[in-house]
Amino acid sequence: MRGVSYNQARKTQSAMSIFPLSELKDLEGDRLARRGAAFRIGLLIPMCGSAGIWAPSCISSAQLAVTELNNGDGIGGRPVELIIIDSALEAPTPVEAVINSLIGTNAIDAIVGMHISAVRQNLRKIVKQRVPYVYTPLYEGGERTRGIFAIGDTPEHQLGPALQYFHDERKIKRWALIGNDYVWPRASNNYAKRKLKDLGSNVALERYLPFGILDMCSVISELETSGAEAVLISLVGQDAVHFNRTFGATQLHEKMLRFSCAIEENGLLASGADNLIELYSAASYFGSVETNANNIFKEKYYGIHGENAPVLNALGQSTYEGVQFLAGLLMHHQDDWRQQNSLLSPQVTYRSIRREKSDGKLANMRPVYLAKANGVLFDIFKNL
Repeated sequence: MRGVSYNQARKTQSAMSIFPLSELKDLEGDRLARRGAAFRIGLLIPMCGSAGIWAPSCISSAQLAVTELNNGDGIGGRPVELIIIDSALEAPTPVEAVINSLIGTNAIDAIVGMHISAVRQNLRKIVKQRVPYVYTPLYEGGERTRGIFAIGDTPEHQLGPALQYFHDERKIKRWALIGNDYVWPRASNNYAKRKLKDLGSNVALERYLPFGILDMCSVISELETSGAEAVLISLVGQDAVHFNRTFGATQLHEKMLRFSCAIEENGLLASGADNLIELYSAASYFGSVETNANNIFKEKYYGIHGENAPVLNALGQSTYEGVQFLAGLLMHHQDDWRQQNSLLSPQVTYRSIRREKSDGKLANMRPVYLAKANGVLFDIFKNL
């Protein structure tokens, strides 16, 4: 899998419009304004490049949230519509220019974004509280810009407890850190290095790679001779897939385990079962989570999309919660959301799959699970 084409993405349309960026300029202003009273959400998803592997799951999950909202009162009594926008760094038109134009012409009423942190950092200079902006994936933490609401897992919540487990239960003392060269891997690894130092563990190797590298032989060779007992992978999408394939081909699992907070079920499928031995992941959602909320969610998801729907995973599911969070935010903070930021997120009441209860109490914060790859599925074996 090398990303998702426009035609592939169109297969999951319902109460949404999906436009290639080359056409968006023709849809701004008058044409979109004529769409009536719909509440239009700009759904920012990478549709190409290293992260494009996530697009079908993200679109399908957001579609379910829209369907649920439109079966009720929508948002503020208005039916909800999704405008899908390519937020990949590799997209032919910069997403910042597109969003600035769409907001300026009142073509969108809000943003739900599932993309890398570098894009979020650029967009916060553009959005400037003109519309609410919900950021859904795991990230490095610390987003406090007013009008932006980050609802994903952070290293303190997700990475730290997992490293503690590997220290206590697997006695791992030497780690390698391999990630893409941008803000999330670097900031996340800075946290990891502090945590590992507290645990008395060492970093044997640290490398950052540009997006889109196909040949991982060089970094795998370095890893093989590093003396590391485990590798923390902070590679995005298809880059992680290439890493796993090369790792598996060299049988490096015989020397060390792999752990990632970002490798999900799409990545397993693309990597292949033979290349996933001793691979672990931590997240607040897996498709295999056995909770009442997730069982209901899966029934609805496959009821809409069929048994061959895009695989459920943490990053895809995050867009469902992003749309639901937006509805909850505007229900209770329609007048003051511009003065709020991510610190408000745990208090917002919204329909959540990751929390069995979503009543705005900190006690009901989502759990984090530790899972091990079993073929191309994840088996959850510990609640962190």
